[in-house]
Amino acid sequence: MERGLILLVAAVGVYVASGVQGISYLSFSNNTQVNISQIGCGVTKLCVQTPANCDPTGNTSCLFASVISSTSVAPNGSAMSFQLRGDSVGYIALGLTVNASQGTTMLFICAQNSSKNGSFFFQTMDQNNINGALTPADRITTEIRGIVNSNVIKCEFNVPNVNASKTQISSPTTFSLLLGTGTITGNGLSPFNISLNSGLLNLANPASNVPTTAPPVVNPTMASTKIVNTTMANTTMASSSGAVPPHAMLLLLSVLTLYVLLRA
Repeated sequence: MERGLILLVAAVGVYVASGVQGISYLSFSNNTQVNISQIGCGVTKLCVQTPANCDPTGNTSCLFASVISSTSVAPNGSAMSFQLRGDSVGYIALGLTVNASQGTTMLFICAQNSSKNGSFFFQTMDQNNINGALTPADRITTEIRGIVNSNVIKCEFNVPNVNASKTQISSPTTFSLLLGTGTITGNGLSPFNISLNSGLLNLANPASNVPTTAPPVVNPTMASTKIVNTTMANTTMASSSGAVPPHAMLLLLSVLTLYVLLRA
């Protein structure tokens, strides 16, 4: 009887520690496929990456994230779908904050458990932006799916009710996107090392971080010179083609009139 009780307690401990699927605010997708690419960036989804213009489908190091935001509905905010890809022996993370130097950052962590053959796990945390301390956060996240291939971690997830309107930011979808990595120790997650801070972006606008092309600046002096040169060129062409300029025609008429008067 005592041995059976010990086995039961051990089984419960393994179930709780085996992953985050037992946590009510996290739900995993039945679809385990993860497809992350630059397709749609700036058009249907907002993308950030470091190094600049790195390819998340390539074989080189690339920390990449994308977000698709639904239309904001007050007071709940927007539902957002995220993709995250990076290289780490511990974890990669995406953060949402309105001020990276104060307040807090919502962190979404995709990691590999080295003690369990690099199996994927997911966690939500809050970071204190002043001292960098991490604390668990019960943040509803759905459709979680992720894969680990050597040191490459890829994950996708949805977050409902994302809202920045309680801050001083006027738009409920305006956040700074933070990308970074960290390690996993026996004591848990190491501090979040930020590799990219996008600055404030409207996540509902896929092109909010796409540079716009300014119209060329016209130099007034050069423009005037061009007009004069064009006029002179047109006059020269008219003369060479045999056409009589207007002032020459007036002079000719004056001479003819004078000739007629003298003969009268």
